[in-house]
Amino acid sequence: MTAFTDQLTFAAQALSSPAALAATLDHTLLRPDATRAQVLDLCREAAEHRFACAMVNPFWVATAAAALAGTGIPVGVVIGFPLGATLSSSKRDETVRVLKQGAHDVDMVLNIGLLKSGTAEDFEHVQQDIRGVVELAHGAGAIVKVILETCLLSFEEKHRASELALAAGADFLKTSTGFSTGGATTDDIALLRGHAGSRAGVKASGGIRTLADATAMLQAGANRIGASASVRIVAELGGQPRLSAAPTGY
Repeated sequence: MTAFTDQLTFAAQALSSPAALAATLDHTLLRPDATRAQVLDLCREAAEHRFACAMVNPFWVATAAAALAGTGIPVGVVIGFPLGATLSSSKRDETVRVLKQGAHDVDMVLNIGLLKSGTAEDFEHVQQDIRGVVELAHGAGAIVKVILETCLLSFEEKHRASELALAAGADFLKTSTGFSTGGATTDDIALLRGHAGSRAGVKASGGIRTLADATAMLQAGANRIGASASVRIVAELGGQPRLSAAPTGY
């Protein structure tokens, strides 16, 4: 009961002002056709609204880091995205490179197919896959959010994935890439929060486009939200006219 009350208190605080809400939002641009100009616009908006981070694909990390230098807004990046099926060595190498280029929030996709394969050995490999990225990130003062891709998992697999990610040292459990068959649901957020407790954060991502969407996720247990519609969401809380936002697959 206390944890639920604490979450509702957090949600109320996050929704108390556009600035407070912005601090929970990872401002995101992961479209494959995103251009340099669009990445720079994303960074400008992240700095202007004081979003939690500007989330980009690995190629754009150096560009985003340069654009955000001196603003205090971190660069977020996705690893093994969006399938999670790359080699563990490739995930580690990618992590090393983006950390050197200025990334701070590392959102990695776990090996979904290996998790679903279901043996004890498979589960150990999934955990090691995550731990390899976590150790590198933590060594550089960065954080890791593990993307479970909940829409592809059974109820039991969501539980297993959560515990493996937490055992590997994840800083956040995250629902979705936004590129699969579904995005965040309040039921999944509540499940992930139940596992994370006070050990880790919970990030909702995929299909969050309105203030109502964000509110539901915060009240269900999220303390971070990934969205391409971040500007529109904070504007809606501030009572400003809605701003249009092209879908970015997130």
